[in-house]
Amino acid sequence: MNTITPGLAALPAEKKQWFVEDRFGMFIHWGLYSLPARHEWVKNREEISTEDYQKYFDHFDPDLYDPAEWAKMARAAGMKYVVLTTKHHEGFCLWDSAVTDYKVTETPYGKDLLGPFVEAFRAEGLKVGFYYSLIDWHHPDFPVDPFHPQRNDPEAARMNEGRDISRYASYMRDQVRELLTGFGKIDVIWFDFSYPNRLHNELPGKGHKDWQSEELVKLVRDLQPEIIINNRLDLVDLPADVTTPEQYVPREWPKVKGENVTWEACHTLSGSWGYHRDEDTWKSPDQLIRLLVDTVSMGGNLLMNVGPTGRGLLDDRAVSALDVYGKWMKLNGRSIYGCTQSSLEAPQDCRLTQRGNRLYVHLFSWPFRHLHLDGLAGKVRYAQFLHDASEVLIVPADEEDPWNPTQVKVAPTSVTLELPVRKPDVLVPVIELFLED
Repeated sequence: MNTITPGLAALPAEKKQWFVEDRFGMFIHWGLYSLPARHEWVKNREEISTEDYQKYFDHFDPDLYDPAEWAKMARAAGMKYVVLTTKHHEGFCLWDSAVTDYKVTETPYGKDLLGPFVEAFRAEGLKVGFYYSLIDWHHPDFPVDPFHPQRNDPEAARMNEGRDISRYASYMRDQVRELLTGFGKIDVIWFDFSYPNRLHNELPGKGHKDWQSEELVKLVRDLQPEIIINNRLDLVDLPADVTTPEQYVPREWPKVKGENVTWEACHTLSGSWGYHRDEDTWKSPDQLIRLLVDTVSMGGNLLMNVGPTGRGLLDDRAVSALDVYGKWMKLNGRSIYGCTQSSLEAPQDCRLTQRGNRLYVHLFSWPFRHLHLDGLAGKVRYAQFLHDASEVLIVPADEEDPWNPTQVKVAPTSVTLELPVRKPDVLVPVIELFLED
């Protein structure tokens, strides 16, 4: 049972209101792994030693980096906040940290990446979050464990002699202090990740005791009292500000101890978080929109990831995917921002979102002629397609249709909408219903 230091309570709901209003954010995974360009876990997957990984540090030079361009693309895609990997599991830092030389200012690029990033995204009106990896495969005090690149080395146990995880925890706090004091107000801190029950070759995993998570949370709260902290610190008795399922679509609103929680699903445009040159499982335009709608229809946020190249650009596949979001959100964003799960039951192959007396019906497949919505008889003032504000007629169900003697009767509690035979030229059409007050 974890003992929680007093004063470490989660943020009250009103402090997270911006987050649940914004609903859609950009995740950015960027680091040395963009050079091998074959997955951000390449050091782990290929069991690369620190010495052999050094060549990527020696050649890191993102000369085309333009965070203002990234920020414009995020805003155009309809995203309202951003989370960047300040340090991923490889241990490489995107800012000029005072406590390590394993940082961007020591590479051929030679300049801080984080300051210009924060400034550019704020200039476009996005809130800014920092991802920070609890794992660090480069730090000399980080013990070889089940995810470490040297986990299968016969000398792994010997390598751990003299390594002190408490010194590493102190190093983390020093870096988090830098991040939360050197770049102004930060809106989200996204820690990643804990695995206390993992075991490999008698090498144990790591959890809250290793990270000294309570001290870390207290530091964060002291430095930035209104920041949102995610749930990956292995503090099971400390209510998190946000729960973060990864590469997963829940079937219902996630719960903790029986209560709905603030939640955010993180997903990738393809199968990798970091830039992967040869990866070919990119999501279709339809999948991209459905992921967003599915998430908001269950009361959650979507944090969609891009992985810039080693030169600092988003490749054409990522740009095209962001354009898909931008075109759809320009017309249908009203069904996402500030919306949440509806208490009404969605028709087959539809998803509902709601904001006050506006109900949004997202049609994942196109029904023929009519759509029936149970529980809304006499409660709809007006209906229209959201993409063009064209009226959708509300019609009585014709139960005496002589051409259809076997017609199934429509429940008297339902409202019937008359649809065009042809689906509108929109990936996922949305009907906006104006409900009676």
